[in-house]
Amino acid sequence: MAVKYPVSRPWLAGQELAYVTETINDGWISSQGPYVRRFEEEFARYNGIAHGVACSSGTTALTLALRALGVGPGDEVVVPEFTMIATAWAVTYTGATPVFVDCGDDLNIDVSRIEEKITSRTKVIMPVHIYGRRCDMDAVMNLAYEYNLRVVEDSAEAHGVRPVADIACYSLFANKIITSGEGGICLTDDPRLAEQMAHLRAMAFTKDHSFLHKKLAYNFRMTSMQAAVALAQTERLDEILAARREIEKRYDAGLADIPQITLMPARDVLWMYDLRAERREELREFLAAEGIETRLFFKPMSRQPGYFDPRWPSLNASRFSEDGFYLPTYTGLTEDDQAYIVGRVRAFYEAN
Repeated sequence: MAVKYPVSRPWLAGQELAYVTETINDGWISSQGPYVRRFEEEFARYNGIAHGVACSSGTTALTLALRALGVGPGDEVVVPEFTMIATAWAVTYTGATPVFVDCGDDLNIDVSRIEEKITSRTKVIMPVHIYGRRCDMDAVMNLAYEYNLRVVEDSAEAHGVRPVADIACYSLFANKIITSGEGGICLTDDPRLAEQMAHLRAMAFTKDHSFLHKKLAYNFRMTSMQAAVALAQTERLDEILAARREIEKRYDAGLADIPQITLMPARDVLWMYDLRAERREELREFLAAEGIETRLFFKPMSRQPGYFDPRWPSLNASRFSEDGFYLPTYTGLTEDDQAYIVGRVRAFYEAN
C-alpha cells in the first residue's frame, strides 16, 4: 500500500510562499539576501540568545561550532553513543576523535558516565537532546566548568529547548520541527564565536574580498530562499510546538494500555514520537501494509563501520536500538489520523 501517513511531513502554513516570492522578485536569492539576517536575528531572539549564524545543514552547524572552538587533530570530543551519526561525523571532520558515552533510560547521554571518559585531550562535551528530550544540561555545564571544557549542544531535534551551552546547533532539514528544506543555524552569546563561525561558513574571505584565504574554511552558506522559509517557520514556532504537544498526548493516551508497547519518557518538545515494541519488525511490516510509515531508532555509534567497537552489544544504546522505533509525527497530523494509526497498532496485537 502507498504511504498515506509518512513519518514526517513539513507544515508550510504560514508566510513561506510569500517570503520566497518576495525573495525571487527582488533577485536576492543568494546568501547575501536580507532574509538570512532576518532569520538569524529572529531565531536568536526567540531563544533569548544574542547571535545566530545560519548555515547549510545541522551537520555543518556542528562542524562550524567545533572549528570556532579550536577543535582539531589530537583533540577529543565527548559524544553520545546513541545519536544520529552526523554528531560524530562533525567531530571527525575537524580531525578530532569522538569519545562515546552510553545513554540512560531517556536515550540521552548518561551524564554520570561522562567524567570517566575525560582525558587531557578532551576539549568539548557535545550532548544531544534526543527526539526532543532535554539532556541534563545543568550537570553537563557543571562538569565542563570543573574540567575547563567547552560545550556544544546538538539541538537538531529540539527546537524550543532553551540553549545554555557555548554554542547550540540546530538542523532545519525537512523532517525537523521547523524546516527550510535543508539548512541549519548556530546560536551563541559570544560575539567572537559568532564572528568566527560566520567567517568559516563563507570560505574565510577577508573583508576586502581579496581572494586571499588564510585558513581552511567552507562554503556552508544558507541561501536567502531557504532563510525565507525558515523565518516563516520561526514566526509560528510556538503554534507548531503546541500542536505537536497535542499529538504526543493523543499517542500517549491511545497506546498506554497496550501491554506489548513500552512508552518512552516525556519529551520537552516533540520531534518524533518514539516507543518500544515487542515483535517490532512484524509490527512495522503490518503498519507499512496499512500505509503507515515508521522509522527505526538510531544505531549505536560503536556499531557504525567507521567507529566499530566489538563491545557494543553490552551497551544500553544497543538494547534500545533492538526494539525501538517511531511513529508518524508531523504538525499536520489530525486526531482522526492518529486514531487510525493507534487502531492499526491495536489490531496487530489483537490478531497476534
